[in-house]
Amino acid sequence: QVQLVESGGGLLQAGGSLRLSCAASGRTFSDNTVGWFRQAPGKEREFVAGINWNGANIVYADSVKGRFTVSRDNAKNTVYLKMNSLKPEDTAVYYCAADSSLFGANVGVLLAEYEYWGQGTQVTVSS
Repeated sequence: QVQLVESGGGLLQAGGSLRLSCAASGRTFSDNTVGWFRQAPGKEREFVAGINWNGANIVYADSVKGRFTVSRDNAKNTVYLKMNSLKPEDTAVYYCAADSSLFGANVGVLLAEYEYWGQGTQVTVSS
C-alpha cells in the first residue's frame, strides 16, 4: 500500500510560480508511474502531467505544456510539479496519483489507470 501526500499549494497572483510535492509513505513508489491531476470547482478531474518510474517518459496536458514541469527524486521518494506562469484557470485542487504497475514505460492519462491517490492540495490563482 502506498500513501501519497501532496504539499506546496497556496494562493497567488497570475504569473506566479509554485512547486507542488508528492511524497510517498508506506512503501517506495520509485518503481511506479506518477501522475498529477487537478479538479476545478464544478469540473471533472483532469490529467495535468505524468512521469514514469525513471523519468524517461513524461507527458503533459496541452493546457500546461511549456509552463509546468514534472520531475522526481526517487532517493527522496518524492515527485514534483513546478508550475510557472500560473493563470486563474489553473485554480484547482491538485492531486498526485501512482499506478500499480512496476517499471512501466507508459504514462497513463486516465484516472482509472492510477490506483493510489493523495488527498489533494489547493492552488488558487487570482487575476
